[in-house]
Amino acid sequence: MPVESLIKKKVRMEKIVTNLKLEYPDSKCSLRYESSFQLLTATILSAQCTDERVNKVTKRLFANYPTPQDFVMLPIGTIKKEIYSTGFYNNKAKSIKAMAESVVNEYGGSLPNTLNEMVKLPGVGRKTANVVLGNIQGIPSIVVDTHVTRITNLLKFLKTKNAVKIETELSKIINKNDWTLFAHLLIDHGRAVCIANRPKCNKCVISNLCPSKLGET
Repeated sequence: MPVESLIKKKVRMEKIVTNLKLEYPDSKCSLRYESSFQLLTATILSAQCTDERVNKVTKRLFANYPTPQDFVMLPIGTIKKEIYSTGFYNNKAKSIKAMAESVVNEYGGSLPNTLNEMVKLPGVGRKTANVVLGNIQGIPSIVVDTHVTRITNLLKFLKTKNAVKIETELSKIINKNDWTLFAHLLIDHGRAVCIANRPKCNKCVISNLCPSKLGET
């Protein structure tokens, strides 16, 4: 595939986003939450777990313990029991407990609203922070998950699995107004059509914009 200029990448990306918006008009975060803290907790739980499973767990979890103050008072063993089915429950429980303590003790019970502060919270990386910043606080943020990594590489916008590099490169070619929505569109598309190892290219609304579909290298 010939080297694609930044301008051409922007044009192709705009067409891709437009097509995906038409295909998935209701695309949004699939995790259920009622506060920034709940979304952050749910996002931590979603690591190596389906959103469907997380939503089942958090429905009961947040009904009983809706605030960071509740988790500060909650024994770590209880947290582990509540989140057991999401997998990796030992590490997740420690992260959530420590995160809640940090939010209460250092930020007065409210989550910080900058990326630099968010990533200082226990168990919170750039991806997790960007989920909250984009979906709750209205700060344009590019979330780089497995779907975004896989599909943007297939689209040949980049050739790396480094999340920070992907976020940086995508920020150059995606309209800032679409930063937060972009991950949701690719997640929906990755689940429905561009499925890992078995993509349905014949049903893909962006196949004509995909070098991988066209057989280019």
